[in-house]
Amino acid sequence: MGRRSQQDRDAITVEIGYALVSASFVAAAGFAGITAPALVLDLSDTAGRVLTAVGGTVAAFAFVARLVHVLWRFPRRPDGPPPPSQPSRTGRTSPDS
Repeated sequence: MGRRSQQDRDAITVEIGYALVSASFVAAAGFAGITAPALVLDLSDTAGRVLTAVGGTVAAFAFVARLVHVLWRFPRRPDGPPPPSQPSRTGRTSPDS
């Protein structure tokens, strides 16, 4: 793989930042959704600890899943030559018509 241009590096940096921020948001929402009953309702200490542990586990899983999902979908630069930008024959709309 050849050297990347500054534009490619900037796009990767922005994509990683977006993945981290959105994964953090999803993890926080999952944690808050699961542990909210422990804060609102009068639950025993054991139930509160269980909900907090489950919320932390779900938050960690959601963070990793969202991070992988966003970064996996990031378009990669092809190794070969770029596709032709115009049809191969004049007057045609696509090369196979």
